[in-house]
Amino acid sequence: MTAVDIEGVNNVRDVGGMPAVGGRIRSGILLRSGQLSGASAAGAEALSRRVAHIVDLRDGEEVSAEPTEIEGPDTTHLPLFLGSVRSFFETDTSLEDLYLHLLEESGERLVAAIRVIAAGEPTLVHCTVGKDRTGVTVALALAAVGADREAIIEDYALTESQLPPERSQRIAAYLRSQHPEAVHAVALATQSPAPVMRALLDDVDARWGSAAGYLRANGMTDSELEALRDALVEPIVDQG
Repeated sequence: MTAVDIEGVNNVRDVGGMPAVGGRIRSGILLRSGQLSGASAAGAEALSRRVAHIVDLRDGEEVSAEPTEIEGPDTTHLPLFLGSVRSFFETDTSLEDLYLHLLEESGERLVAAIRVIAAGEPTLVHCTVGKDRTGVTVALALAAVGADREAIIEDYALTESQLPPERSQRIAAYLRSQHPEAVHAVALATQSPAPVMRALLDDVDARWGSAAGYLRANGMTDSELEALRDALVEPIVDQG
């Protein structure tokens, strides 16, 4: 995975390079990030040069509060949460339960997002922080094409270190003041523990057989899965 410097945007990286069955994940095809509303003119221009399609997983309230104005790439809005983000803090939802909620309630939207990736154009997937909705979407896409599991987990876990510390501290303080009895609020907003993603992928395997099986169960065809593999996996040519 490669961190990408886009002025005004946090947590940007290219997941290319990780090992996969039959090769490795292509560079330049699948990028992930936090919201793009803070992109400077130079940052927006850099993104326009890098990506042809943006998948925005935020809900309407988030989009209205922090609109994205990046000229050039096509943008697909696919809100993954059925309900507002605020509600998860009010109910003190854990990361584990949040991700299960995404799997169980947003399967068709997850497939729709991954279909964009399968088209094979350089694509950026993002939500607000680039941690949860983005993390689950990217992990499923990578797991479905046989990317190395530990590399997928490592990529997910990397997010926490990519967030500006002052932002995380400010949000943690706010959440503690607003939800003093909450157990999970700070983790929900700022953390990406490797065991959470490992447990999610294990649960997908146990319930659907594999990430590809999960995507099939939610409407993705075998030909679309093959297109996803063609888009994401680069065979390693033996130079010997």
